[in-house]
Amino acid sequence: MSGCEFTLEELRHDKPREECGVVGVFNHPEAANLAYLSLYAQQHRGQEGAGIVSYNAEDDEFHTIKGQGLVPDIFSHAKLQKLPGNFAIGHNRYSTAGGAGLKNVQPLVAKSALGTIAMAHNGNLTNADLLREQLEEQGAIFQSSIDSEVLLHLIARSREKSFPRRIIDAIAQVKGGFSLIFLTEDSLVGVRDPHGFRPLSLGRFLDGGYVLASETCAFDLIGAEFERDIRPGEMVVINGSEVSSCMPFQIHEGAFCIFEYVYFSRVDSKIGGNTVWTVRKNQGRFLARETPVEADVVIPVPDSGVATAMGFAEESGIPYEMGLIRNHYVGRTFIEPQSSIRHFGVKIKLNPVREVIEGKRVVVVDDSIVRGTTSRKIVEMIRRAGAREVHMRIGSPKIISPCFYGIDTPTREELIGSSNNVEEIRQHLTADTLGYLSEEGLLAASPKLGGYCTACFSGNYPVNVVFDKPEQGGLFQGG
Repeated sequence: MSGCEFTLEELRHDKPREECGVVGVFNHPEAANLAYLSLYAQQHRGQEGAGIVSYNAEDDEFHTIKGQGLVPDIFSHAKLQKLPGNFAIGHNRYSTAGGAGLKNVQPLVAKSALGTIAMAHNGNLTNADLLREQLEEQGAIFQSSIDSEVLLHLIARSREKSFPRRIIDAIAQVKGGFSLIFLTEDSLVGVRDPHGFRPLSLGRFLDGGYVLASETCAFDLIGAEFERDIRPGEMVVINGSEVSSCMPFQIHEGAFCIFEYVYFSRVDSKIGGNTVWTVRKNQGRFLARETPVEADVVIPVPDSGVATAMGFAEESGIPYEMGLIRNHYVGRTFIEPQSSIRHFGVKIKLNPVREVIEGKRVVVVDDSIVRGTTSRKIVEMIRRAGAREVHMRIGSPKIISPCFYGIDTPTREELIGSSNNVEEIRQHLTADTLGYLSEEGLLAASPKLGGYCTACFSGNYPVNVVFDKPEQGGLFQGG
């Protein structure tokens, strides 16, 4: 490898990888344009590919444009003009099941005896492989390798007389974490799984029409007013000017993914009545109380560590500075120099501000540690910038278990926290001290939503998971 100790792709995978983002726009003359802007606002949730499906009543056709890459690279003004109609759904993809490739980019579209239906899915179906095998044995032919397509086959095979009832019938057969948006010729349907793992919110346009999206930051960009979060186990059907709601699934104890607050969601999004920014600052305050340290400056690892670091600084009384600057324009690939440049992979993403760091005792705050490769390079970079001491503080507990509900994390054996205690991790990072926020502190800093999924910190899975590999933890865990 030319001059680089590890690749940018390896660095990217040293965080829990982004999950998907979904959007649905109903009864608006610029539905596709607003879906595009909503995907743009939710780009952080998936960068492998994106797609939009619109329905135009005038020609009674569903129109689709999908591509690989970032939203603005896929959709031009000319392409959006090819998505007519007042209804549209969209999807940002980061593969957590089924792999990459254009064939796996959503939304998915299928024709049935009742008509055409399009679907966008955020999450993972934990029993999808078993259902897929059963469907294939019965003659089903799959066009993609993603778990989402299982739902379309179940919907098509249902004997119910309407799409909403067929959707209920299909979802009753799957397990896992999911937020789903469906589009038919006359309705927009949104569903959250009975545990409420993944987020989904409802918004309304002042001049009529509705929107569903993974995050409320999409509403802010397109001028929609936030109405409410879709409840765990709820299905909403938007038809005409009305929104109907039902709770057709057995409700379980709440298990909202707490990593939405720690890392995934944009800080200006609102979940459970609180902005993510406020929650992350609270996490920083609790972190400062639990892991006090004498230091001269607090700096964040941008961007996800910024709010947590500010909360830590306010609670501890230690001055806050931007000691690391992030390059926001790093693409998927880059040309490495032929000459050896130490830690080139980290440098292309982050660069220290020597005037902030030199000669000081530095607290560096990040949201999480997965493999530990990036954190180690950051500590070394800060030392080379002249820091006298480097104290690492993490705004979440140790990650000890992989996620199976829509987040792409490494296997257990690749997680540094699964087989090392805090002192061993500190030594690996070469930090002077290392402190994690406790699970109790994380929960105390977060809104009371009726329950969280903390499986990545505890290994306690709310929904049964079948593991294919022994190193992932055995046959079954959870309830």
